[in-house]
Amino acid sequence: MASSSTVSGDVRRGARTPSAAPRVRRRLPAGPWLFAAPGLLITGVFILYPFVSTVVNSFTDRRTLIPGTFVGLANYRELLHDDMFWIGLRNSTLYVVGVVPALVLLPLLLALLVQKNIPGITFFRSAFYTPVVASIVVVGLIWVWLLDERGLVNSLLETVGVGRVGFLSDQWLLLLSAMAVTVWKGLGYYMIIYLAALANVPRELHEAASVDGAGAVRRFLTVTVPAVRSTMVLVGALSSVAAFKVFSEVYLMAGPDGGPAGEDTTLVMLVQRTGTGLTGRVGYASALSVVVFVVTVALMLLVLRADRKEDA
Repeated sequence: MASSSTVSGDVRRGARTPSAAPRVRRRLPAGPWLFAAPGLLITGVFILYPFVSTVVNSFTDRRTLIPGTFVGLANYRELLHDDMFWIGLRNSTLYVVGVVPALVLLPLLLALLVQKNIPGITFFRSAFYTPVVASIVVVGLIWVWLLDERGLVNSLLETVGVGRVGFLSDQWLLLLSAMAVTVWKGLGYYMIIYLAALANVPRELHEAASVDGAGAVRRFLTVTVPAVRSTMVLVGALSSVAAFKVFSEVYLMAGPDGGPAGEDTTLVMLVQRTGTGLTGRVGYASALSVVVFVVTVALMLLVLRADRKEDA
């Protein structure tokens, strides 16, 4: 009787027998890391390690075939007295000023033109996007052929009596020509981004503005622009970073020397010219690369800060 009462008391108190204990499955803590390992490995090898190596090399006098020694801030002090550095900084800054406004506004206007579903509009969308998928080397060579002294554009200008123009021999015309190539090649890419943003703009807003008597320009300024403002900020950030790091367009049109007397050299071209070859100054080129990185980050922060001020 005592044992039976004890068992019944245990049952009433909710005691469990060992056989009734639930089985707990142990999860492998390293499981998520195993899935992320390939991506982390690629990021570490091709992004983090080169970045850290560049920063470390910027404090040394390393050359292509010489390991080099620690020199502190000597490379950065040399930048301040290097005329080519200031020329490259000037050209890269002018490139941002000349290219970014065009790449923010023109693709939006182009997207508005091809937004409507009318017969044949797919052809025009594909035609506008074709320069994006074209090789920059091919595009650069085509434009060099067009703008050369004996190229098609100068031949047409001479035919109409204007005379030949030194698009590739004048310092400023060459830089403007490279900007035109960058804008022409980027129009289709940013047009696609704007088309995605415009698809989310309610049509009722345009209809209401039309009922109130707003014309096409007023609807564009009061309805379209506010609706895609965040996309315009994104395009501005992407295009400003790409413009400051421009290399291929200017290199192909100005040549490896950077145009007449090197006056069209950009910062990235200076990095390539300084750090390559058997006698390349890897340490000094790394310092230039760090400056390019800092300026591009600053550009993105400025764009985001301007967007926050407008939101406030």
